[in-house]
Amino acid sequence: MVKLQLKPKPTQPKVYTWVNRALRANMKRRAKDLYFDKNEAITHQHQLLKNLVQFGTLVEYGNLYGFDSIKNAKDFSNQVPLSNYPVLEPYIERMRNGEMDVLWPGKVAWFAKSSGTTSGISKYIPISRENLEDCHFQGGKSELALYCNYRPDTKMFEGLGLRLGGSLQAHQTNMSQDGDLSAIIMDNMPIWSKMVSAPSQEVALLSNWEEKLEAMVNEVVDQNITSFWGVSSWFLVFAQAVLEKTGKEHLLEVWPNLELFAHGGVNFAPYQAQFRALFPGDQVIFLENYNASEGFFAVQDRPESEGMLLLLDNGIYYEFIPMSQFNGLNSTTIALEEVELDTEYALVITTNSGLWRYLVGDTIKFTSTDPYRIQVTGRTAHFINAFGEEVIVSDAESALHEACQQHPCSIVDFHAAPSYMEGRKSGAHQWIIEFLDQPLNLDLFAQTLDEALRNENSDYDAKRKGNLLLGPPQIVVAEQGLFHTWLKQRNKLGGQNKIPRLSNSRALIEEFLALNEQLQNGQ
Repeated sequence: MVKLQLKPKPTQPKVYTWVNRALRANMKRRAKDLYFDKNEAITHQHQLLKNLVQFGTLVEYGNLYGFDSIKNAKDFSNQVPLSNYPVLEPYIERMRNGEMDVLWPGKVAWFAKSSGTTSGISKYIPISRENLEDCHFQGGKSELALYCNYRPDTKMFEGLGLRLGGSLQAHQTNMSQDGDLSAIIMDNMPIWSKMVSAPSQEVALLSNWEEKLEAMVNEVVDQNITSFWGVSSWFLVFAQAVLEKTGKEHLLEVWPNLELFAHGGVNFAPYQAQFRALFPGDQVIFLENYNASEGFFAVQDRPESEGMLLLLDNGIYYEFIPMSQFNGLNSTTIALEEVELDTEYALVITTNSGLWRYLVGDTIKFTSTDPYRIQVTGRTAHFINAFGEEVIVSDAESALHEACQQHPCSIVDFHAAPSYMEGRKSGAHQWIIEFLDQPLNLDLFAQTLDEALRNENSDYDAKRKGNLLLGPPQIVVAEQGLFHTWLKQRNKLGGQNKIPRLSNSRALIEEFLALNEQLQNGQ
């Protein structure tokens, strides 16, 4: 591609040149420590497990499972059961109410609010001081280091990194704070990071998204923004607001020194073409990260790399369950040294915030084992997370049940998938539903479905606010026998074969829509 010839926006005061040089040199040194060879990686993971288990001997959970007798990884997997959020939720609720030494030593002050569980609207992931500093902050430093290593002449720190985040609120007992992980991180950033970040803390932590969006745009359009950090789908909304305010055609006309977009949280593929249009040419580097509430797991170290570099010094011990043998909490795990390329695994983590042998719910595969690089392949259950909404099957089924109750009707089967954002048009969930008997008013049915899903899932509710990112559901009525016909065509009729209820891509729904059109035309 041909680089655009843009007139650079004036940089920050000269002190930022000095800051850039100092941080760039520091980050380049840090990058060398991230490339463990295979033997070093395995040794490091086993030593890390010993350290985590030692912390575990000081807490109730460790006493329950005899951590003081654990000598190695085999003892650990034999003595400590696999867990997930419903298993740990009673312990976490006690921690939120101020109890000490439950899952992790001392008092845990922060809890990252997320969604996607089957047991309630939200889950609250404990963020200990060690986890905040040695996992999430450390992960951010690793990402910066790997970028500086890739682009040694970067001038990123001569400008500001733009971050999109959520908000914080005190727990009802005032013993802890709940909020988006991004807000917890921004509220506790070290001074050097605040110096090179935008927007201001006051704006960054606003709870009302529409108010925050307007304030951010007004504050940053005249600043020297050199990098973006956040979830890609939210940045599309932000970008459209910037272009509307400035009257520019693309973002490099607003911020000509922009050089990096570090993104994560949702599948980037559906948005890549739109971002390439926002950043024409090859000036801006796109790097993916795998930073969840539970931990900062991996970073793409080079844009041409297939997969992300697994971060092995972030206070996280990893185990893996081959999906071919997955049996929920009754599964058997393997260690890092046993993984194979191009095999799908469920990810199990033990962290420095008290998540012991915790099933994250994500599936990954290894694209390299020297160094260890991974790709996120999906979830252990069907889901939609195209916009950061984390809708799972139980959410969808519960919302549909509520809609059917309020608008008497019954459903044969259904499938839902994302309809992606285009230009200024918000995204949506498209549902194709085969009714046994239809509701009298399909629009009211869709409205109730939407309201029920918002009540069921806090992340979906957040993305629906203002119709900026995610619009109301789009419902297509399926012809009678659609799903039976689809299964029959694939020789999958029978009790063990079911229609996938949710998909994070449009591949399957496009098949259903095409077949539905054929049935409508009598073919």
